[in-house]
Amino acid sequence: MASKTPSAPRAGVGVRAPGRLHLGFIDPSGSLGRRFGSIGLVIAGFETALELRHAERDALLADTPEAQAELPRAAQHLATLRERSGRREPLALRLSRVLPAHAGFGSGTQLALALGRAFACVHGLDVATAKLAHWLGRGQRSGIGIAGFDAGGLLVDGGPGRDGRPAPLLSRIELPDDWRVIVVLDARARGLSGDEERAAIAALAPLPQAASADISHQLLMRVLPGAAGDDFAAFAAGLNRVQQLLGDHFAPAQAGSAWTSAAVARLMRCWGEQGSGSDVEGAALGQSSWGPTGFAIVPSQRAAEALIDSARAAGAIDAALALRIVAARNHGAQITSLRDEH
Repeated sequence: MASKTPSAPRAGVGVRAPGRLHLGFIDPSGSLGRRFGSIGLVIAGFETALELRHAERDALLADTPEAQAELPRAAQHLATLRERSGRREPLALRLSRVLPAHAGFGSGTQLALALGRAFACVHGLDVATAKLAHWLGRGQRSGIGIAGFDAGGLLVDGGPGRDGRPAPLLSRIELPDDWRVIVVLDARARGLSGDEERAAIAALAPLPQAASADISHQLLMRVLPGAAGDDFAAFAAGLNRVQQLLGDHFAPAQAGSAWTSAAVARLMRCWGEQGSGSDVEGAALGQSSWGPTGFAIVPSQRAAEALIDSARAAGAIDAALALRIVAARNHGAQITSLRDEH
């Protein structure tokens, strides 16, 4: 767990915050009065990594062009943390790598929480992760990024409260060790975020209560029991139904498609239409958040490799797509102390 901060200040800390897949909302329209509620899975292989140290003067450094592009946002977060905490000592930030932006990995939340946790550690502040998220304007719809930062795993939250409190964590399950996730990235497309995302959600027709009830039923009686009991078939059937319902709901905001990327959509259709081999049928397929990233969850490394081989043989993998096989990450952010170099 990464939520508890030691009371003693540190000379410097390194934080590695995990990426997550947002597997869907439970009730985005709030048919019972409480909106959203989220399902998410923290995954290995995708991280935001940074170091924060006390220094003689402020400095912001980046190791990659992608990290460089996030420095202005990091600077804004530092300014907010100083205002909230009253601590204004000079700090040196090194942003080593970042999650792909606007791609469905929760990059904005993980950058904010990694920096917030590092700031708390170097000043010896005991601030819960949820409070850091509130300070930095994160978790306004989903609590998956906050819980994922703290604990990892397969997560369900209950949606934010009307009073602005962050979404409570309702369930955390460690995915079976053998299960794998094929992450499908399309760098040419970007998912909605910020004002565009808010406008898109506001313009959608309400999700019918019957659809939200179906999602809840699939989640409670298939997805979670399947993950907890290593019953992949139940897990996949439930998650596929959830993705179908939500894909239909959000399609009007995505040019009439359940997918942001046409290339990802073609690949997912290929996998969804295959049904003859035991290694390819039953995969849990979907899009993370607004995409463009797609995913296929399968019961083993062998099944993941077979799925990719089948798509390659069918000519369904666009040359611009990047595919990675990763495991679930059943732990949260990693925080390490750095030696004082002064």
